[in-house]
Amino acid sequence: MKRILLALMVLAAFVLAGCGDDKTKDTAGKANGPQLIRYNVGTEPKTLDPAKSTGSPEATIELQMLDGLTRYDANQEIKRAVAESWDISKDSLTYTFKLRDAKWSNGDLVTAHDFVYSWLRAMAKETASEYAYQFFYIKGAEDYNSGKGKKEDVAIKALDDKTLQVVLNAPAPQFLGLTAFQTYFPVNQKVVEGNPNWFTDPKTYVCNGPFKMVSWEHNQKIVMEKNPDYWDAKSVKLEKLEIYLIENLDTSFNMFKNGQLDQMNEIAAQELTALKDSKELKIMPDASVYFYRFNVTRKPFNDVKVRKALALAIDRKALVESVTKGGQKQAYAFVPFGFKDADGKDFRRNGDNYFKEDLEEAKRLLAGAGFPDGKGFPRATIMFNTQGNHQKVAEAIQQMWKKNLGIEVTIQNVEWQVYEDRETKLDYDIERAGWSPDYLDPMTFIDMFVTNGGNNKTGWSNREYDRLVSEGKSTGDQKVRMESMHRAEKILMDEMPVTPLFFYTHPIMIKENLKNVIVPPFATDADFKWAYVE
Repeated sequence: MKRILLALMVLAAFVLAGCGDDKTKDTAGKANGPQLIRYNVGTEPKTLDPAKSTGSPEATIELQMLDGLTRYDANQEIKRAVAESWDISKDSLTYTFKLRDAKWSNGDLVTAHDFVYSWLRAMAKETASEYAYQFFYIKGAEDYNSGKGKKEDVAIKALDDKTLQVVLNAPAPQFLGLTAFQTYFPVNQKVVEGNPNWFTDPKTYVCNGPFKMVSWEHNQKIVMEKNPDYWDAKSVKLEKLEIYLIENLDTSFNMFKNGQLDQMNEIAAQELTALKDSKELKIMPDASVYFYRFNVTRKPFNDVKVRKALALAIDRKALVESVTKGGQKQAYAFVPFGFKDADGKDFRRNGDNYFKEDLEEAKRLLAGAGFPDGKGFPRATIMFNTQGNHQKVAEAIQQMWKKNLGIEVTIQNVEWQVYEDRETKLDYDIERAGWSPDYLDPMTFIDMFVTNGGNNKTGWSNREYDRLVSEGKSTGDQKVRMESMHRAEKILMDEMPVTPLFFYTHPIMIKENLKNVIVPPFATDADFKWAYVE
């Protein structure tokens, strides 16, 4: 999941100011006063079509309005959502989901046919979903997406209105978690086929989740109200949810201080020191990585020596201590801490670091690429999406490369939608990026960089890397899976089409009277299904 923000890796969500042992239990008696929360997600969404969205802002907004077969709870455990129950065959290949009585916000019933339609739509080549590869665990899905196979051969069936059957290529322990992911969300076939722009207008955004959209003032805010047709409406305490789309961190912070916001998703780095004793500041866990992509289709970044020289000349300790200041951890590998390896230990700790900062080696590599002391190095640009903390990181790295390697780079900030378009088209030299896991397994980081992968966006390709990812996806043997991923990560770091900078934390501001707001450490930034105002 693409991270928009600069946000100690413990994979458990935080439930802010919850009550009791069960953080998602019925707390209707504790909710009083106006049940409204005003939250800043930080940007205008590029799209709210779950088949096409890729960023955490979009996923966060969609999560409030849509329910998949499953949903993560406060403990980051998969719980029943539209699926009332499921059975998994002994060979771990066939999943049979029984659906509950659920409705769309227009009164239509949510059926197994909706899931078949929605998943096939996301897989279809013409949809151009960057996340189509998340369906490739399903038998026939990859061939259908590539055009080699037929839609009818994809192994998903509606056995009846309430029964969905899915057959996988191989056992995939992560599959159940994917059914809570945005690309697996259902959409209403009648609505989608009747209006290709259904997701752009509150009047036509038919949903099946806790809230429904009632207005959308672009680049300002989206207003939602409780969805009375939601199957679990009794658990929803909020009457209204206002999601603000403000990129400027100073504006957002001033609105929070002035009582115009109840929660903001990011704080400017320069504010963190002064806020360290504030009860409204929370530093949340976030199992995500902040990194830079290199466009390997452009010179001189097609040369691995250049990419590695730039990576080795960045002082990550200075970045996290003097620039971001949010308790982030320096990253010398791509997969963050917090994921179990086959032996039950931490995947990152087992894999350890793959490189270290080394200015002498960086200079040697740059000279070997034909740019001794930076002489002759072409002017390049670091692109990042508009947000103050990203600019501070880019400025720091710009200075490090000039001081350490003698090369000049410029920096450029662009709005989120432009940023996403340009990275997809490989219209950049170097770009800031962030990645949050889509499900609780290292593969969500590793399979990004397969050849022509929807979220690769570097132009990089390595046949052995592709083979190792395929090997990791073709078995349920955890030892084989994890070893394949460790070996693939080593190739990624040896060839450095991306360079990790640090592992995230997620600083937020939240009013003390907000209860049961779930802030997950991955995929989305907040879940307000169980939230209320005390």
